[in-house]
Amino acid sequence: MSGSPTPAWDLAVVGAGPAGATAALAALRHAPHLRVALLDRADFPRDKCCGDGVAPHVLDVLEPLGAGDVVSGWTPLSRLDLARGERVVGNRMARPVHVVPRRVLDARLVEHATAAGATLLRHRVRDLTVGPDGVLLDGRLLARVVVGADGAHSAVRVAVGAAERSPQALAIRGYAPVTARLARRQLIRFGDRPQPAYAWAFDRGDGLVNVGYGELAGDGEPLSRALLLDQLERLVPGAAATGTDWRAHHLPLSSWGWGPEQPDGPVLLAGDAAGLVNPMTGEGIYYAVATGALAGVSAARALGAGAPNQAGLRHRTAVRGLLGRHLHHTWTAARLTRVPAVVDAGIRAAAADRRVFDQLVELGLGDGRITPRLAGRLVRHLLPTRAPGSPAR
Repeated sequence: MSGSPTPAWDLAVVGAGPAGATAALAALRHAPHLRVALLDRADFPRDKCCGDGVAPHVLDVLEPLGAGDVVSGWTPLSRLDLARGERVVGNRMARPVHVVPRRVLDARLVEHATAAGATLLRHRVRDLTVGPDGVLLDGRLLARVVVGADGAHSAVRVAVGAAERSPQALAIRGYAPVTARLARRQLIRFGDRPQPAYAWAFDRGDGLVNVGYGELAGDGEPLSRALLLDQLERLVPGAAATGTDWRAHHLPLSSWGWGPEQPDGPVLLAGDAAGLVNPMTGEGIYYAVATGALAGVSAARALGAGAPNQAGLRHRTAVRGLLGRHLHHTWTAARLTRVPAVVDAGIRAAAADRRVFDQLVELGLGDGRITPRLAGRLVRHLLPTRAPGSPAR
């Protein structure tokens, strides 16, 4: 891109991953006449470090936008195993998940966005300035509203003065040949390092399994590639030894609430750029498409009202309405799971009560809550077991 600024765009979306592509698609579904630019520094398809899990909640967002087919051709998985040490619980999930490589998922979402009318531009945004005529990106591109969906190290986030999200986790991901022990399931195995720390193995259904390990960063010794791979191999033997295509990535974990990150005005934040990653599981695709869709609609409505500066307030209100209570609960759950005994109690409770299993899955993959039943079962399994016939205290 070169030349003088051209006020050619109603909406510019920075980052064409799930959050950005969904934002562009949602805006155009709401207002097809909008001039929408979708910018990314990479060509598609391209890879990203991710567990590749597409929860059913993701499709709940995408299907009304006409993009539910992004998982077509990939085998749904119904079984999830949770483990720590010798404790294991495995069960069918209430709704299946898909494991779709990001180079496939993201490219399909971009195709939907461009088919709806977005213009894909290859450009890495490094700076933006909000002025009376709109938002100027790198002195070249002028838009009335901008959505920042440019990931954990978001340039848009920095430009609007939002602090970097803390805490963060660091994860590494690769692909290994599927084995009989890992086939047709998702496996999450917690380690014994400071929690949350776990390895995963998610069968893609095509002969490969997505394998990886992640843990909280900054609380102890520096995390290295060697350490992460060593932990993965210890928890899922053979995964690191046979894996390839390794990629590492920082995850900006969600905290108690959300709102200060989103300023008033014509610049919106979505997905990792908004600091929205489940702090208990590291799941981020649902938050990305959900907040991307909200950002697209908020931008379209503000533009339709002739008030682009109201987009930020609209978006902040919408995200809080959707995720506010859920974020309180995931933050609480993440703090609790830093205690290994709580992780053990959760696995025991899930093994004893199918509804608790389902509620834990919902809390980690979608928009669940710590229900009274879940809390009660955790407390029950945390308390010492009283021997039969011994007096109650």
